[in-house]
Amino acid sequence: MSTDVSIIVRFASQNDLDSCFIYDHSDRQDIIENKIDMLEIILAERCGEVIGYLMLEYIWSKLPYISLIFLKPEFRGKGIGSLMLEYLIEYLQLNGFKNLLSSSQVNENEPQMWHRKKGFVECGILSGINEGGVGEVFFKLDLVR
Repeated sequence: MSTDVSIIVRFASQNDLDSCFIYDHSDRQDIIENKIDMLEIILAERCGEVIGYLMLEYIWSKLPYISLIFLKPEFRGKGIGSLMLEYLIEYLQLNGFKNLLSSSQVNENEPQMWHRKKGFVECGILSGINEGGVGEVFFKLDLVR
């Protein structure tokens, strides 16, 4: 699928704080501000509107993990999530990271298919950690190509 050429993918800045709260689960401004400063939030923007959000975490302060990726429903399936992932991969590779982790709930088939299509391989499951006892399947992407 082709992507809209007017899509801009970039790290969030403090000017994006309000947009970040729309997508994030946190209600703590200090946490979001810190994540912005640490280059842990990537945004997709179209015509000045934030339409996608990716949050990065670091397990043990050294293993990058996508903790949240979200696109407004009307922009899904257009390759924008892939653009955000590519932006993140390039950043991580330039900074010497060898792997990227991500996950989805075990009952979310579409996100699992997306991960596999992007080259992620399943690397484990944590049972019952989500609401309703739903498990989480984890994926790993090798960044050394």
